[in-house]
Amino acid sequence: MKKNLFFGLSLLVAIFFSSCKNMTDLDPSLFTCTPNPLETKAGKVDATVTGTFPVKYFNKNAVVTVTPVLKMSNGESVKGQPSVYQGEKVVGNDNVIAYKAGGTYTLNASFDYVPAMDVSELFLEFNVVAKKKTYDLKPVKVADGVLSTSELLQTGNLSAAIIPDKFERDIMQMTDAEILFLIQQSTVRKSETSSDDIKALTQKIVEAKDALNQTVEALRISSYASPDGAVSLNTNLAERRQKETEKFLNAELKKIKSNLTVESRFTPEDWEGFQKLMEESNIQDKQLILRVLSMYQDPEQREREIKNLSAAFKQIADEILPQLRRSQLKLIVKVTGKSDSEISQLAKDDASQLNVEELLYAGKIAQSLDEKAAIYQKAVNAYGSDIRSHNNLGAVKYQQGNIDAAAGLFAKALQIDSKNADANYNAGLCALAKGDNDAANAYFGKAAGTSGDIKNATGTYYVATGDYAKAKSSFAGVNSNNAALAQILNKEYNAAKNTLSAVKEPDAMTAYLSAVVAARTNDKDGVYSNLKSAIGKKSECASKAANDIEFAKFKTDATFQSIVK
Repeated sequence: MKKNLFFGLSLLVAIFFSSCKNMTDLDPSLFTCTPNPLETKAGKVDATVTGTFPVKYFNKNAVVTVTPVLKMSNGESVKGQPSVYQGEKVVGNDNVIAYKAGGTYTLNASFDYVPAMDVSELFLEFNVVAKKKTYDLKPVKVADGVLSTSELLQTGNLSAAIIPDKFERDIMQMTDAEILFLIQQSTVRKSETSSDDIKALTQKIVEAKDALNQTVEALRISSYASPDGAVSLNTNLAERRQKETEKFLNAELKKIKSNLTVESRFTPEDWEGFQKLMEESNIQDKQLILRVLSMYQDPEQREREIKNLSAAFKQIADEILPQLRRSQLKLIVKVTGKSDSEISQLAKDDASQLNVEELLYAGKIAQSLDEKAAIYQKAVNAYGSDIRSHNNLGAVKYQQGNIDAAAGLFAKALQIDSKNADANYNAGLCALAKGDNDAANAYFGKAAGTSGDIKNATGTYYVATGDYAKAKSSFAGVNSNNAALAQILNKEYNAAKNTLSAVKEPDAMTAYLSAVVAARTNDKDGVYSNLKSAIGKKSECASKAANDIEFAKFKTDATFQSIVK
């Protein structure tokens, strides 16, 4: 009896302790992580961890909380979203792991990237609660990290778009006048020579003669007869009108002591002028008359067909033909504007003497960014309603790295014209530099037709948002650091190498990316030579390379250590 009682008590104790014993530490071989090492994408470090609870392992009364923790070499750590698993006897809504069968589970971790994560490790921490007992298992390392190559994207140094000025050094000024003649006559009437347009033309010749910056390029006479009557008659009539007009004009030039040479010609029948006036008129049967002109080339045939339209021809004779019995006078004067040195000096000393085109031109030819900014600021002050003033000052501020000031100026430019392609493109650059990718995308969507490098900008946007396939498409034909980065992220290393070799103004980043390509293609000499170049141009590249997983296989090499020290 006592023996049976002892056996029963022993069995109860064994069951009690077996149900309460601690779950043992888990072997790292039970876990895999993708990717490993970890990588950045769109400013995030994401990982998918698959783990296994072995058979006859998971306590039926236990609740296990698994927390991903990224531990950095500087002593800091950041925790991800925990996942909770429970034994078969636990009442709850978490994932159930069977004691006998065990189970495989997957959890996702996501962290906002910071540079300290470049040297880090991803662990899983396990907290166990079994009835009234709480304890932690030994953390399990599941990945190294972080490969931060996507963070090499340059978002704040793209090329802003300048809206061009319309400054022209030499401006051709045209002055026109006209002398009308009576039907079948070539006499230059006083009523015609005393007209306002004749006086204006004469006055312009005087002004050009006295001005230092004006030169008469041509003074021309074109004389005509209206297209009614015989061609031989009209030829003679047009020639006489030319000679009489030339005689009058030479007399006028003599009065004002000008030695200009008059160019003159005549046209027997002015069918071209006739068609133009017909198109502008409201004459009955206008379309029919225009069809006659297109159908017949012979002038006499044309005249017969038009005269057959008796009602219309009377109106033509009254309204159209008198305007074709004329001599046209055209004066062409070249006005030479201020020199570059004059414009630059006035922009500095007295910008009020410059019109908006001259002031914007002064900003374009200024040598330094500070000089450009000062001039464009004067344009904003004097011509604040002109979108180019705000946009161009903003473009300079952007180039200077003052993104906030640039964004404010582009906002003002868009208040003036919300559809302007260049201002939208530039606003998109600022949004991209600030990390506001949604706003950047919206602005770029309104930038069709911009003079800016929209392919480079949108490609940069797609890299920033982690869409490397679209980035590849946008960067087609672009040779820039960002375009090469997209190719690296797409594992197109030969293409990236070619792109980097074609960058017009290679900088430290060009060399650093070339070192990355060399590392991924096992080109040790390429790694070292390009890192030397990158560090020579920008010393900060040394510390970056020393901690960059891209160069992990070279870290123990004495040459590498000497380069990045």
